[in-house]
Amino acid sequence: MVSIKGGTYIPLYGRDSLKVTISDFYMDVYPVTNNEFMGFVKKFPKWQKSEVKKLFADAGYLMNWKSNTTLGDNQALNAPVINISWFAANAYCECQGKRLPTIDEWEYAAMANEEMPDARKLKTYNEYILGWYERPKTFNNIVGSTFKNYWGVYDLHGLVWEWTSDFNSVMVSGESRKDVDNDSNLFCGSAAIGATDLMNYAAFMRYATRGSLKAKYTMKNLGFRCVKDKNNEAF
Repeated sequence: MVSIKGGTYIPLYGRDSLKVTISDFYMDVYPVTNNEFMGFVKKFPKWQKSEVKKLFADAGYLMNWKSNTTLGDNQALNAPVINISWFAANAYCECQGKRLPTIDEWEYAAMANEEMPDARKLKTYNEYILGWYERPKTFNNIVGSTFKNYWGVYDLHGLVWEWTSDFNSVMVSGESRKDVDNDSNLFCGSAAIGATDLMNYAAFMRYATRGSLKAKYTMKNLGFRCVKDKNNEAF
């Protein structure tokens, strides 16, 4: 893990354009790999593909694995694990004494390019991210394939999408989240009304994708990494 120094930033959505304060925290350098997740399911069989409860994962869970503890032919041990539900990702992090990052923590760390902590206004930064969205099967690449950012973190952009602890908390329209299952409206143009920067389409895509998810969903290009509070054990 590496240390992320906290600060304030204005997120793309909500909060009436108020700045959000992020405390110092630690973040995994890489997304969790197939090899790491395999070790987890061997230790905790209830998260194996044939054992996981349907309540906690849909039919796509680890769908490319040959068996409970065997990868598919075209899967690399050091590639990011994919087809993982939020429940499984959350359980993995907890078993490591860690947790999933919040949306704000993830976005804060992911603002950085190689040289600066907030590169969101750079045309080249957003072009790189949008270019990745158009490339197929980047999830088959091994971790560390993309650039090392200002904080020392790899693969926040360019490899897989990543779960956050509060993935569906931003684009819900009702105060009590009674309409949390109303996925059909999440990708419409009106969803961008709360954006602080309507030109930042790359960030909008991330929020829209997160907002369309449910905790049991899995996707072939969706993985995760863990974080840890700074007041815990140092790394």
